[in-house]
Amino acid sequence: MGSARPFLIGHQWRHTETAAPVRNPFDGSTVAEVCQAGPAEADEAVSAAVAAFPSLRRSPAHVRAAALEKIVATLTARREELARTIVAEAGKPISDARREVSRGIATFALAAEEATRIPGEVIPLDLTPGTESYLGVLRRFPIGPVLGITPFNFPLNLVAHKVAPSLACGNPIVLKPAPQTPLTSLLLGEIVLEAGLPPGSFSVLPCDNTVAERLVVDPRLKILSFTGSAAVGWMLKAKCGKKRALLELGGNAAVIVEPDADLEVAAQRCVAGGFAYAGQTCISVQRIQVQESVYDRFVAALLARVAAVTVGDPGEDATVIGPLIDEAAARRVEAWIKEAVAQGARVLAGGARRGSLVEATVLADVSPAMKVSCCEVFGPVVTVSRYKRFEDAVAAVNNSDFGLQAGVFTRDVDRIFTAYRDLDVGAVLANEVPTFRADHMPYGGVKDSGLGREGVRYAIEEMTEPKLLVLNLRGPGAA
Repeated sequence: MGSARPFLIGHQWRHTETAAPVRNPFDGSTVAEVCQAGPAEADEAVSAAVAAFPSLRRSPAHVRAAALEKIVATLTARREELARTIVAEAGKPISDARREVSRGIATFALAAEEATRIPGEVIPLDLTPGTESYLGVLRRFPIGPVLGITPFNFPLNLVAHKVAPSLACGNPIVLKPAPQTPLTSLLLGEIVLEAGLPPGSFSVLPCDNTVAERLVVDPRLKILSFTGSAAVGWMLKAKCGKKRALLELGGNAAVIVEPDADLEVAAQRCVAGGFAYAGQTCISVQRIQVQESVYDRFVAALLARVAAVTVGDPGEDATVIGPLIDEAAARRVEAWIKEAVAQGARVLAGGARRGSLVEATVLADVSPAMKVSCCEVFGPVVTVSRYKRFEDAVAAVNNSDFGLQAGVFTRDVDRIFTAYRDLDVGAVLANEVPTFRADHMPYGGVKDSGLGREGVRYAIEEMTEPKLLVLNLRGPGAA
């Protein structure tokens, strides 16, 4: 117990007798042991959040903004430590880890700004005879303590997208980090502790799924903000009762490549979007639809770039594809590739596995029913398919249970707006891959890809409730 990392409940670091190892996905070594919270500690964390809510919700905007700015300053000062921690526990290549830290800093900086401009409005109510003296004032108020559950793939920035808007609008938050990547969250806990927020504003609880489900059903937590798999997300929503559920779930993101596109740019972006962090993002490029007249040229350009992708040690600056989160994940991806080949797909590049490493893989001749097409691979695999008419490509993209983001490469503005109108996704990206995300944009999906939107301003809207004040402004002596 003495060597295991404690977790955070409010303003206190706590040890327990139970600890779990955090393993390096690349070499399997033990990075650290982390204490695990049980039911009693979970109840204590929720109680601390409930106790903090009155103070945090009444804190002036400038106080919350100043606390978030202090978090930004400390994150900036410790950015390399954070990046190295992400490499060690998530296996993310160091260049990607540094980018993630920069994005996490930006997310908290955005929250500091948004804390000072949570909108309201004045609503005229004198629209019918007899209401001449009435006026409405609408403001947004924090709903209450938040439960944040986060995945392993962005252990700082996806955590930031829950913590930063929660604190910006005055909601305490209890965070359950992914079991593979608790260390970055615990570092963030250290940093938030120094920011001067009311005790209980932030807790970090590494725990098993049974304890997490207790938190999900606890009525004192008013919001569930979950990022992870569709199966788990919808299951938790069914359990959370009256709690507001914000779900950022999976995807099998698609790209359409038209004949008038810049094929070299499209190929370069598809490689970047399909293979960064070994494809372990929910908006990783997975399905590429290419118009038949340019299919061969596009595939040649794609394969030339895939051949240059470096697979290996995530600690090396040149590495693009590091390990999957563990060897079991790599074996699953390998099995899906082999299953697709047995069903008639062709391997154009890659396909091999070494331990937790999987090569950059390109598959052709796939059918919509293959797992590599209809499910979320969450690995370094892209498929390429031909289409004849643009409407066929749109239909193929929509032939999915998911609807997070999609990209379309074309110079034809009519085609861009057709895609925008007809694609069943949360965002359409023109001349860009769906893997693009700016941290202030409204981000989220439809169908099995989730509910609600993230992006700091939009998350604040989800985490607050509009409340109306009606004023009867009759003058003195009015009848």
